[in-house]
Amino acid sequence: MSTERIDRVVVRFAGDSGDGMQLVGDRFTGQAAAFGNDLATFPSFPAEIRAPQGTVHGVSSFQVHFASSDILTPGDAPDVLVAMNPAALRANTADVPVGGVVIVDPDEFTKRNIAKAGYASDPLSDGSLAHLTIHQVTMGALTLGAVSELGLGRKEALRCRNLFALGLLSWMYGRPTEVVEDYLRQKFAKKPLVAQANVLAFRAGWNFGETTEMFAVSYEVPAAALPAGTYRHVSGNAALALGIIAAGWVSGMKVVLGTYPITPASDILHELAKHKNFPVLTIQAEDEISAVGAALGASFGGALGVTTTSGPGLALKSETIGLAVMAELPLLVVDVQRGGPSTGLPTKTEQADLLQAMFGRHGESPVAVVAPSTPADCFDAALEAARIAVTYRTPVLLLSDGALANGAEPWRLPEIDELADIRPDFSTEPNAADGSGTHWPYLRDDETLARAWAIPGTPGLQHRIGGLEKAADTGAISYDPANHEFMVRLRQQKIAGIDVADLDVHDPSPATTRTLVLGWGSTFGPIQDACRRLAARGVSVAHAHLRHLNPFPANLDEVLARYERVIVPEMNLGQLALLLRGRGATHLISHTQVTGQPFKAGDLEAAVLAYMEGAAA
Repeated sequence: MSTERIDRVVVRFAGDSGDGMQLVGDRFTGQAAAFGNDLATFPSFPAEIRAPQGTVHGVSSFQVHFASSDILTPGDAPDVLVAMNPAALRANTADVPVGGVVIVDPDEFTKRNIAKAGYASDPLSDGSLAHLTIHQVTMGALTLGAVSELGLGRKEALRCRNLFALGLLSWMYGRPTEVVEDYLRQKFAKKPLVAQANVLAFRAGWNFGETTEMFAVSYEVPAAALPAGTYRHVSGNAALALGIIAAGWVSGMKVVLGTYPITPASDILHELAKHKNFPVLTIQAEDEISAVGAALGASFGGALGVTTTSGPGLALKSETIGLAVMAELPLLVVDVQRGGPSTGLPTKTEQADLLQAMFGRHGESPVAVVAPSTPADCFDAALEAARIAVTYRTPVLLLSDGALANGAEPWRLPEIDELADIRPDFSTEPNAADGSGTHWPYLRDDETLARAWAIPGTPGLQHRIGGLEKAADTGAISYDPANHEFMVRLRQQKIAGIDVADLDVHDPSPATTRTLVLGWGSTFGPIQDACRRLAARGVSVAHAHLRHLNPFPANLDEVLARYERVIVPEMNLGQLALLLRGRGATHLISHTQVTGQPFKAGDLEAAVLAYMEGAAA
């Protein structure tokens, strides 16, 4: 048996939603991180808690792309597919390229299971998989033999079958085993028999790979040369939660999360609830409206108010966000976008909430909008959103999405001096311009236009805010038409004047490049990867990615004007393109996808080439 060194590989584990595919995918990711590979992941699972067993509808999968060099996406297609049953095979076979490796358990291919998966005949014997490299491994039977000494029942023993698969793949790619065994002993510390069974199954999978003649080659994927620093692998939701904690720490403010559980945002609550050693208070409210109300009330009291949700929940929060606009209080609203409308696709990804974030409130109610681009970037985006909210006294909509939330990659822990400077600058003295010695809550900073922010109960700074229109400076209730127009325009001016970085453009040949690909959110990886592939073919394409969607960077119009065509890929029906056309950009090509799945870099590469050659509209 020989060992072959390769630069990268994409592995996908697939099975029933109860087969533990997310667990083994996460552990395989941990192994890659411990080994020092660069990596990206893409979990996919049904919305139902327990989807129909043995059906394509109930298949859960976890894809891991790991490499010895910088990578940007979880991979377009798996090089290796581990399919635990016929339904998992049927749901994923189309993604495997010709010659790709598929590992299956033939004992699972009973007539009943084959029929439930929708096959007319046994795919392992009818020749339909002749274009693939199929390895039939009796994972269930081998697992039963490995754990037989423990006296477990058949059903309980077979639950360890996923660890057998993990052991086999760990052998195939030379992954460290101690990381997995230590994890299993910790996870099942209160159930030592279960822990031992999983360890034995994991070792059996490794030993099978080591001793069988089924696999002629094992593979080595060397560690990546990442920039110096301390790393951990992190999901987008975890990075976002840590960014919120960091924002509270650098600002000296208590973080108060008011939230209601909703997929795929709930993990932010789970992560924040773990960190009680920081001044973080998590409130699981009875509904979305109560949740945002608690967060806004916390901001009124001088805390950093945060609420997390997904699209349907954002709709319910709109009235209170409008109140925050009128009261001019900082409020961080995290929307982890998913497929819609209504309940839609709760566990799938989409970018279709941009217009809701921009305009989904009655009246002229402008807010800042920020979007992270990678799972690790969720940390920085959370800090940036908090900086804007506190500095400018405004709600900020942070638009993550399902691909970012559940995906993971290595994250370099930042140094303290790299964190954003966030200063609440609470009022401590009377500020009335008429010399009355009172507090005017709507007296503004000349530079930011942020209103004065006094913590309730501060002696001598009694004041009143609320949802009724306010008179300039004094904050008294005002129905004066001229004052209303002045305040509406002033609130818009404040948002338009937020200090954001210029749009950075990656252009390999500025003098000759005629095409720009412009994206936002989680499209960053596929777009950047597609542009790399085009560059390798000698095709010059520029790429720019927007973090700030309201206000846009000051140089955006100048950047767009440099290019003959601007291609805008989005996982919606062209919402960013609509906003840009509203600014007068007429040379845009909107490239859209609403499948609930992220873009594939190869598909974008082909699309950009087609647009450049005039073969597509």
